[in-house]
Amino acid sequence: MNNNKKVQSVAIPEKAYELYDKYAHGMITRRDFLTAVGGLAIGTATAASILGSLLPNYALAEQVSFNDPDIMATYQTFPSPEGHGEGRGYLVKPAKSVAKLPAVLVIHENRGLNPYIEDVARRLAKAGFIAFAPDALWPLGGYPGNDDDGRQMQRSIDSQKIIADLKAAAKWLNKLEGTTGKLGVVGFCFGGAMTGLLAAELPDVVDAGVPFYGSPPPADKIADIKAPLLVQLGELDERVNARWPEAEALLQQHNKTFTVHRYPDSHHGFHNDSTARYNKEMAELAWQRTLAFFRQHLG
Repeated sequence: MNNNKKVQSVAIPEKAYELYDKYAHGMITRRDFLTAVGGLAIGTATAASILGSLLPNYALAEQVSFNDPDIMATYQTFPSPEGHGEGRGYLVKPAKSVAKLPAVLVIHENRGLNPYIEDVARRLAKAGFIAFAPDALWPLGGYPGNDDDGRQMQRSIDSQKIIADLKAAAKWLNKLEGTTGKLGVVGFCFGGAMTGLLAAELPDVVDAGVPFYGSPPPADKIADIKAPLLVQLGELDERVNARWPEAEALLQQHNKTFTVHRYPDSHHGFHNDSTARYNKEMAELAWQRTLAFFRQHLG
């Protein structure tokens, strides 16, 4: 099923992807995951080796180097008076542009600003956008360097304050010197859900949204959305996909502009090139569609 030969070194049973999704989202413990997967192991694979293949290896998630001469990357703080007072994130700009450029807010998964998300921001800068990826864990010192601790940290923070920080980041980026005042938002998993939420709660700020395998916006907020949406879903991601038919019906009912793509043979997290869930062919297709969508709607 999975097309990524770079990170998958053991045979991974299909059921293990579903179990890992539950583990990654705090529905089961690591011990529960290992116990359940132990009964599914194929050949010489063990529960530990299956988990090792599914956990991210961020050394693999660098398509654009942090010292690429075509970009400039810095960490910047922004005010968040309704959140934690101050936020911080990763700002990446094309190095040589003299014209104003559209901006894209990049929202991470449920574990903080990890190296994969930073690389997504660099990819956007290479494509000609000003990208900013805020770290929801900044109030606790920032992404801790591993996803298990990052997930626990993010669960410990008031979710409403996280949302307030993300909204503050969007407003700050939209007004940043050198931007055109056109703002796109792209997010993954938790960040995908936040992409739709920001489109609904900041309709005069967000000009285009691309949620990757995130829950749809709350039903009572869909009518407020003005921005076009490009929804990117993995065909095998049953947990998230089950939530979208109702949202699609409401988007149609309210005459919203949206497109939903469901990518064949693709799991939750199929764009993340640091794990065995990565589907190279579908991830590249989804990314090219994302760039084309932002160019169309942001200019």
